[in-house]
Amino acid sequence: MMRWINIIGYQLVWFVAVIGAAHDRIWPALLVGVAFVASQLVLAPKRSTEWRLLGMALIFGMLIDGVAVRMDWVCYATPSPSIPAHGAPMWILVLWLSFAMTINQSLAYLRDRWWLALAFGAIGAPLAYLGAQRGWRAVDFPHPAWRGLIWLSVCWAIALPSLGLCARRFSLATRNAHISAGAHHR
Repeated sequence: MMRWINIIGYQLVWFVAVIGAAHDRIWPALLVGVAFVASQLVLAPKRSTEWRLLGMALIFGMLIDGVAVRMDWVCYATPSPSIPAHGAPMWILVLWLSFAMTINQSLAYLRDRWWLALAFGAIGAPLAYLGAQRGWRAVDFPHPAWRGLIWLSVCWAIALPSLGLCARRFSLATRNAHISAGAHHR
């Protein structure tokens, strides 16, 4: 049941962010995104793992979407505020943070299947950006569009397996720390 809540919650954030950006409003994405991330953190069995994934996702978002903006490979509706200035827009970063909350829930099966995560990132991410473009004009790919699509495909093919690997390692580190702490108390 929690996996369904997780995927539906993420999809809600995606639609709110994309539609909001298309209408020059980021506050709905911030509100729904923060509520989703907070709810997932409260329900998470290993919060430290989730916090670390949030940090990794934020770095990936700032790099991947920030470079795409600066190279003029991708243009976003409602491009500001952005982090850093002239980088990834806030609503995109909210999507990255929300996406991080799916790694140990609805996308947990990808953590141990790096090749499937690679394919899912390489194909799924550009399709999501194209959906935001064609459905709501929240994203645009300046001519020639293939530059931005290839960039997103390659970067997400790296980012998604990396997030899965980090989730596994962070979980193991947290578990080992608890085991070690328990051994010291005996």
